[in-house]
Amino acid sequence: MKSFHTLLNSNDDEEEDVNLTPLIDVVFVVLIMFILVAPLVEIDRIHLATAGGEKKADMTSLQENTAIKIHVYNDNSIWLNGVSVTVDELSDQLQEMHPSLQRTSPQIFHDRKAFFGTYQSVKNAVEGAGFDSVDVILEPG
Repeated sequence: MKSFHTLLNSNDDEEEDVNLTPLIDVVFVVLIMFILVAPLVEIDRIHLATAGGEKKADMTSLQENTAIKIHVYNDNSIWLNGVSVTVDELSDQLQEMHPSLQRTSPQIFHDRKAFFGTYQSVKNAVEGAGFDSVDVILEPG
């Protein structure tokens, strides 16, 4: 029968054989991949207005004076300035509007219950037409 001291020494020998080199190699490879891939990731940024009582009047007047209003309702229907359109028609009409309204920022009124894919299609149509920015207004749903 082995003594207690012998059992302790055999466990110590096993623990000394743990090699961390492969683990460290894998961690470095993953770190290098993150460093290489991070600049390639494209992120959409939307600048939000600050919430305040005095800003509501400015936002209302801005909404009334905008020449391009795109509404996305909870049934995912798309309306451009009060007329129902498909995504392809929206893209064509925005490309026609862009030369005369280059400095205008289209406004997307998006219902919260509408699909995100519909918003993405509308945003892609606005970007494809050549507009530099878009205002997104979420409507309660």
